[in-house]
Amino acid sequence: MGDIILDVSDLNIEFHDHDNPETVVFDFDLTLEKGEIVGIVGESGSGKSMSALAIAGLLKRHALTKTGRIMFDGHDLLTCDRETLRGYQGDEIAMIFQEPMTSLNPVKKIGWQVEECLRIHHKDMTKADRKKRAIEMIDAVGIHEPEKVYNMYPHELSGGMRQRIMIAAAMIANPQILIADEPTTALDVTVQAQIVELLKKLNREKGTSIIFISHDLSLISQICQRVLVMNKGYVVETGTTEQVFNAPREEYTRKLIAAIPRIDV
Repeated sequence: MGDIILDVSDLNIEFHDHDNPETVVFDFDLTLEKGEIVGIVGESGSGKSMSALAIAGLLKRHALTKTGRIMFDGHDLLTCDRETLRGYQGDEIAMIFQEPMTSLNPVKKIGWQVEECLRIHHKDMTKADRKKRAIEMIDAVGIHEPEKVYNMYPHELSGGMRQRIMIAAAMIANPQILIADEPTTALDVTVQAQIVELLKKLNREKGTSIIFISHDLSLISQICQRVLVMNKGYVVETGTTEQVFNAPREEYTRKLIAAIPRIDV
């Protein structure tokens, strides 16, 4: 810890597809250290996913203005050329989404999809080496019989297994940063806990820095060392998870914490 690998400053995102421009993210700042897990929490429409998509270089709409800086590896990802950005996507900065069935191709086998990043960024690898690496990653994310799963299709897997496959595909090239956008929302509580533990294990063993996005503060408290609270496009509070949970400064944060379900014993 201590080495900053991502520095986002003054990020503003504005859409132009209405009569009047609409700003959805205002003056967003984020630093991410090597090996750190940072949470971004907020209700739907707070701007948390838009901020993450900008970091990942996945905001492709033409009617869009992005200002500020997203510094990674000495490059500003907002202004660098397309080839440089493409070189980082998937290989150094990977992203997993809420619903794997919208991300996985239903007509391609699991192994082919897990290997995709290697085919794009590591063209020197042989087919046999790609397969070996894919099976190793499927096994590493806790899926039994990885050789069998390698040859299966997405519809043959449970929701929890599909999310593990998405994590395997995202982690296969050992990216420096993993962005997890609501990765457990579609899963039941038991599987949700398993996915959180898997992400913590990958962070611990591989040193991957993680940006964990959720509307669920209880999940944030389980996995993140630091948290940003967003509301209506603004970061309204930031601090260590302990600080934000035990001594929230903002009324909005206090309301979010008060809404966490509790079981009285």
